[in-house]
Amino acid sequence: MGVAPCLVERPAMTNALSVRGVTKRYRTVTAVDDLSFDVAVGEIFALLGPNGAGKTTTVRMIQGILPPDEGRIEFGVDGARGYCRPGLGYLPEERGLYRDQPIDRILTVFGRLRGMSKSAAARETEAWLERFALADRRKDKLESLSKGNQQKVQFAAAILHRPKLAVLDEPFSGLDPVNQDVFLELLDELRRDGMTIVLSAHQMELVERCADRLLIMGNGRSLMDGTLEQLSRRRDGPPRLAVVLSEQGREVPPVASGPVAGLTFQADGAVEVVGQDGTTLSDLLSEVATWAGVIEVNSARRRLHDVYVEVVAEAGAGGPALGSTSEAGS
Repeated sequence: MGVAPCLVERPAMTNALSVRGVTKRYRTVTAVDDLSFDVAVGEIFALLGPNGAGKTTTVRMIQGILPPDEGRIEFGVDGARGYCRPGLGYLPEERGLYRDQPIDRILTVFGRLRGMSKSAAARETEAWLERFALADRRKDKLESLSKGNQQKVQFAAAILHRPKLAVLDEPFSGLDPVNQDVFLELLDELRRDGMTIVLSAHQMELVERCADRLLIMGNGRSLMDGTLEQLSRRRDGPPRLAVVLSEQGREVPPVASGPVAGLTFQADGAVEVVGQDGTTLSDLLSEVATWAGVIEVNSARRRLHDVYVEVVAEAGAGGPALGSTSEAGS
């Protein structure tokens, strides 16, 4: 069954994107297996999974680059403005820009390809070059830029036309920590401006900071989905506490003992405390009460990294990629 076209005649709906029972096979390999999920209007939705999980194949089917063998992909309607494939923004995992061309020309051309007028494309190009501190290099060829700056240009090309729905495959690739924060702020800004964002990434900490909901994939299937809080609640695990210490308490930091399995110290004086398997929250609180300089104690949500590793490991989905890179993708 092919991908459904842009359904602009449908009534307004809360989903910008709906994937229903989508399957994609490559010879003897099933890269995506009966996958279903919804992306709500105005949210950041993260697709997570190990290499070979089927994320990139899924992204390519959303983009219409690949047709699904089974199932359907539908785009919703937000009032009079539809979510449809021609209006999507797309940042591919592998950079696909013209390396021997000036970056301002690259962005203007991509804007025109997305239906922008010449003046509008030039105006947005200048705005994004200023935003990314690349205005003084507008005539430089793309290949002369660092990997991080090339990623900025690729990102600008993906959202220059201000799409209602943007699909970003590994948007943080090649970025240093400072520019990772810049991108996180930008994603939040675009969401507040009404853009719906689907992203695929391996940096769990960054996903945890920006995603409203997420889906963990493995072996082409959905393993778990929901908000991070929902995923954390579904996982059995030892209790965790976030403890704030005074300066006095930091002078004699606590050590892991008794019901405490591990401690993670933060620069601001906070300590994440993880209990032993089988330890109750009451036992953990009693131990923390004996520490010097405790100012505040709160329950700590499990890190996305821990939830992800457990879910993937239990599903046996963390091994070698399915098939070759050219067949199954990531």
